[in-house]
Amino acid sequence: MNKNESKYFNTAVRMDEALISLLEKKDFEYITIKEICEAAGVNRSTFYLHYENTSDLLKETTAHITDSFFSYFSKDTQNISQHFQNCELKELMFITPKYLMPYLTFIKENQRVFKTAIKQFGSMGFDGVYSDLLKDIFNPVLTRYCIPENERRYILKFYLMGITAIVMEWLDNNCTDSIDSISKIITDCVIGKLNEQNI
Repeated sequence: MNKNESKYFNTAVRMDEALISLLEKKDFEYITIKEICEAAGVNRSTFYLHYENTSDLLKETTAHITDSFFSYFSKDTQNISQHFQNCELKELMFITPKYLMPYLTFIKENQRVFKTAIKQFGSMGFDGVYSDLLKDIFNPVLTRYCIPENERRYILKFYLMGITAIVMEWLDNNCTDSIDSISKIITDCVIGKLNEQNI
């Protein structure tokens, strides 16, 4: 990374952090460029050197959070979709420590960011991530369990809302319970339901 790239990277990080701190307090549509610049400690000309508008910065911030999240997973877990299309039925599980531990570690180490992402889920574009999960991961899994297509989005919503509720309760307690114990709670809740499918 040359000096200019390093300078750009540092500015981008400051802008991302500024936007996240503002999103903790207010909805995106009410955040101004002036507020972002003040929070990041830069002037407006620096902002416009890197972004056309606040939406550009929001896209970058969302990508930064997403990239950071996926960096917690090993390379073999990042190809989960392809694995689930070809593996044996007994291996058709992603609510296991292999996937939960990096997920929960990211949350514990990035509590503020995760809370903000949940609070601003729609405006940050994470509803697109939800759609991708349905298409690339949950649909292949539910297809192999012979779940009718018209029921899948309801089942997905049920599991995601349940897992999110557990995680939010954990966050409300500053993640004081261990990652292992939260992983076990999530696994116990989900496995019970999947076992009914195998009876």
